[in-house]
Amino acid sequence: MTIRTARPFPLLLSGAIAACTLPATPLAAQGQGDWASYGRDESHARHSPLRQITPQNVASLKRLWSYHMRPAGAAADTAPLPDGVPAKFRTGFSASEATPLVVGGTMYHSTPYRRVVALDAATGREKWVFAFPGNDQASTRGVAYWPGEGKTPARIVFGTRTGKLYALDAATGQPASGFGTDGIVDMKTPEVMNGTRAPLGMSSPPAIYRNLIITGSRVQEMPIKGASGDVRAWDARTGKLVWTFHTIPRPGEPNFGTWEGESWKERSGANIWTFVIVDDKRGIAYLPIGTPTFDRWGGDRKGQNLYGNSIVAVEAATGKYLWHFQTVHHDIWDVDLPAATLIDVKRGGKTIPAIAVMNKMAIMFILDRVTGKPLYDVREVPVPTDNDTGEHPWPTQPMPAKPAPLSRLSFRMDEIVAGPPALRATCDKIVADMKVVGSKMFQPLRADSAVAFFPGSFGGIDWGSGAFDPASGLYVVNINNLASPQQMAKQEDGTWGLKAGYAYFLDPETGNPCSKPPWGELVAVNVNTGDVAWRSVLGDNEDPALKDAGGISAGGPITTASGLTFIGATRDSMIRAFETRTGRLLWKDRLPASNYGTPMTFALPGGRQALGVVATGGFAFQPATADEVVVYALP
Repeated sequence: MTIRTARPFPLLLSGAIAACTLPATPLAAQGQGDWASYGRDESHARHSPLRQITPQNVASLKRLWSYHMRPAGAAADTAPLPDGVPAKFRTGFSASEATPLVVGGTMYHSTPYRRVVALDAATGREKWVFAFPGNDQASTRGVAYWPGEGKTPARIVFGTRTGKLYALDAATGQPASGFGTDGIVDMKTPEVMNGTRAPLGMSSPPAIYRNLIITGSRVQEMPIKGASGDVRAWDARTGKLVWTFHTIPRPGEPNFGTWEGESWKERSGANIWTFVIVDDKRGIAYLPIGTPTFDRWGGDRKGQNLYGNSIVAVEAATGKYLWHFQTVHHDIWDVDLPAATLIDVKRGGKTIPAIAVMNKMAIMFILDRVTGKPLYDVREVPVPTDNDTGEHPWPTQPMPAKPAPLSRLSFRMDEIVAGPPALRATCDKIVADMKVVGSKMFQPLRADSAVAFFPGSFGGIDWGSGAFDPASGLYVVNINNLASPQQMAKQEDGTWGLKAGYAYFLDPETGNPCSKPPWGELVAVNVNTGDVAWRSVLGDNEDPALKDAGGISAGGPITTASGLTFIGATRDSMIRAFETRTGRLLWKDRLPASNYGTPMTFALPGGRQALGVVATGGFAFQPATADEVVVYALP
C-alpha cells in the first residue's frame, strides 16, 4: 500500500456486547460547518444549518476550486457496469456515488482510482493520499469519520469491495495502530460466509455510534446460497467484533417462523446495501434491510421472509432487536429499501420523533421511531398472485393512507410514450421482440411474457433517498418513472431466473424511457400532513420535443437552513438549486460529468459557505465521464 503525506507523521451472538464503554463524541456534536458523514450526521437527514447561500444569492455561485482524482498517468478503472446497461453507455469507468466529508477544515474522499485522499477544504490541496495495494477499492459511496476517544486519534473508516474493513489515521492517512492487523479487519468470517467463497463487500460507508463501527454489506442477488447479509458492529479502536444481528432470524430468535422449513439456511441477500441510521440520543440503530435471494423468485422460500424489505430497530450498543416494520412481504421484484431518514413530525402541538422509510417503489411509510408504529394508517391491500413459475406470492401488501405513492405503481400498454416517432418505433419493437405486457401493482413476473413492472428495478427511487428540512417539515426526494420488462426462465437446477433481454424499457440509443413522461421528478412531502407539497420536473433532455420530460436520476438531494435544495443526480451533468418551500428552480450549472452521489455543503475558514460535488458520470445511461471534485462558493 502507498501513502503520501504532507508532513511526517471473537464472534458474539446477537445482542451480546464486548467492552466498549467509553463514548466518543457523537457526530451530531461536530462543528456546525462540518459534513461529518454521508448524510451529514448519522440521522441521514442530509440537512445543513448553514445559511450564507440563500434563494436570493444562489445564482451568484462560482467555482472556487476543483480536484482531479485520477493520478497522472493512471488508466481509468475498467470495472464493468451492471448487466443490462446498453453497450453505447458502457464507459469502462467505475462511477463514483461518493459524497466527501469535511471535518475541521479537511475533506476526506474515496476516489474511483483505488485511493482515499485528504484535501485542504479551502484550496483542494492534497494533505495525504492512501493507495490500495492490488485491485481493491473503497466502497463506491465513500468513507466514514470516527472522532477518536481518549488517546486514540480520529480515524477514517470504510469497507472495500473485497470485504476488508479499513481504519486510517485521519491526520496522516497511515493505517490505524491497534486496529485489526495493520489497520485492516477481514469481514469474510466463517459465520457469515456459510462455507462458501461467495462475494461479500461494502457498497456504502458504515455508521458510527460512539466507539462502534456498524456495517452492512454487499452480497449476491443470485444464486440463492451465499454469504449472509448480517449487520455487525466492530470496536472502532481495536477492530474486534462486538455484536451481530441476523437479518434472517435463526431458530429461537424473534420472527424465525416467517420462513417455511429450512429455507432460511445459508441464504444470501437480506443485506444493507445503503446506510445504517443512528439516533444517537436514544441509542437506537435503524437497519434498512434488502431482499432475500433470489430477488425475483421466492418459490423456495414461502412466507413473509423477515427481515427482508424491513426497517429494523436495534439497540445500537448491543444489536438487541427492538421492533421491525416490513414494507414488502415476500419480495419477488427487488424493491428493497433505500436509505431511511430520521425526521420530526409536528402534530397537535407535539413533536413526534419519526423515521421516513421508503421502498424502491417510492411507497413512503412514516413511523414513530421509538415504537415502530405508523403515524398514518397502513392497511393490507390485495395484490395479484397469478403466475406460471410455481411462485407463492403474499396475497396482500402494506399501503399507507398517506403519503400517496410518489411514483406510478402500474403500467398499461396505452401508456407507452407517443413520440418522437423514432422513440415510439423503438419501443414498439421492444414490445414485439419481448412480448411485453402491462402490469398491475405488485404483479408477479411470468415465463410466458415480459411483465413491464413499474416503477422497475431502477426504482421509483434508488439507494439515494431524500433530505429533510426541519423548518418546513418537507422531505424532498428524486423519483423515476421507468418500467422494467422482465421475464422468467427455468434454470438447470429447477429454480427460476431472469431471461436475458432489456433490463429497462427504454431506447438503448438515447436512454429515453418508453413510458409516458415525466421520467424524472423532484418531489416534496409535508411529513406533518402526509400530503405532497410540490413536484418539479428534474433533468433536461437533448431533444426539444422532450424538454419537459425530465430524466432518470441516481443519487439524492440535500437541504439547507436558508431554504435551498441542491441536487445533481441527473444524466445531463447539471447541479441544480431549488427553493425548498416551492420547488422553484433557482440555479443550475454544468458539471464536467454527472454527479451520482449527493452534494454536500460546509463552512470554509472564516465562515464562508461552500458547496461540494463529485462529478464522474459513467452511470445511468450517461456516456460522459470525468474525475473531478468541484467546490463552489459565493464571490
